[in-house]
Amino acid sequence: MPSYWAAAWSASAQGPFPHGRETAQPDLTSVISDPEKGAADQSFRMIVRPDIWGTEARIRLSNAHGSRPITFGGAYAGLHVMAGVVLAGTNRPIRFAGAESVTIAAGAHAVSDPVALDFVANPDDPLLTGRALAISFHVTGESGPMTYHAKALQTSYLSDRGAGSLGHDEDEGSFPTPTTSWFFLDAVDMNMASKPRVIVAFGDSISDGSGSTINGHDRWPDVLSRRLHAKFGNNVSVVNQGIGGNQILGPPEGTLPEDRLGGIPALARLERDVISMAGITTVIWLEGINDLGHANATAGQISDGVRQGVARLREALPGVRIIMGTLTTALNATTGGHGSAEVDTHRRAFNDFVRSSDLFDGVIDFDAVTIDRSTGEMRPEMCPGSSIGGPGDRLHPNRIGYQAMARAVDLDMIVGD
Repeated sequence: MPSYWAAAWSASAQGPFPHGRETAQPDLTSVISDPEKGAADQSFRMIVRPDIWGTEARIRLSNAHGSRPITFGGAYAGLHVMAGVVLAGTNRPIRFAGAESVTIAAGAHAVSDPVALDFVANPDDPLLTGRALAISFHVTGESGPMTYHAKALQTSYLSDRGAGSLGHDEDEGSFPTPTTSWFFLDAVDMNMASKPRVIVAFGDSISDGSGSTINGHDRWPDVLSRRLHAKFGNNVSVVNQGIGGNQILGPPEGTLPEDRLGGIPALARLERDVISMAGITTVIWLEGINDLGHANATAGQISDGVRQGVARLREALPGVRIIMGTLTTALNATTGGHGSAEVDTHRRAFNDFVRSSDLFDGVIDFDAVTIDRSTGEMRPEMCPGSSIGGPGDRLHPNRIGYQAMARAVDLDMIVGD
């Protein structure tokens, strides 16, 4: 019987903790007292929500931003209940090349062996919709700088320092400290009986979900996923490779982690975050506003960067569908340099390029559904923050804005023939 590995969940390796754009991160100093030393004989329970289900899974652990080899062991996957609890009887051990542990060199990642999710009787069961996995693992010794995705907008859990290997424990007591980031884990794949469509949302904080609700799963890729599943069932997966603050072109190589909170450039992470992911069939790329607002790039420069990225994707993934999104307005935004009239002029010029170019297999006009045409700013109802309250920054849409963005997507254009 044929089988196909497909990305079911992802989170881009953003940087070494704490150099990222976090949202509502609890104080972690009691469990990570020195970020340079990192985790110490400590266990992690990362809560992730697969977008499709199969009867086998595999995970990818990343040391992309580490400075030394890290040994991981005691890894488990189980069905999440709530808080740090795993459904009794569902926790399954994960191995790497048949071993209970794996050592990952600095800058590298490792993919696990398949683990049978024998508690999944029918992957198409609608009762699996919205369910999450608890992926647990142990760091042996000190990790050094910890690779993480800052803005998870999902609560996960850490053990105390020196607590040892606790992934087998299905109770929550071993994982007392919450975090709103994902550490080390950057992908989960499912083994499917038929080849699904796998769509990756590639971009910056507006794909990462800034301004949406913690544990609400209402980023625009989440809302798009629900629309696609309503039409195509368990035959399509949407994974999110957005990074808050990410740029297409910058920052320059060698920039210190504390000065590159948005991670490495999009063009530098295409291999890691798109091309190497399992089964990618469509890329939705929404990016460029940070190049304009943070780096004073021009519309022409980011257009040239997009051309380079599209060429690389088509070379590495023959037949891939590439969908480009227009940039939403940031006029009069209160963050960084995004809000100036000059940035808006370049944004509009870039959007003209996107709408008229023959580079892409389709265009999603996110700008058209979020802009207040009378002011040029974001529509007022889309501005107030959803998680942290307040008036918002007029750059990141709230959940109302993200819903509108997802509704602007032509589903047939995304999946193709």
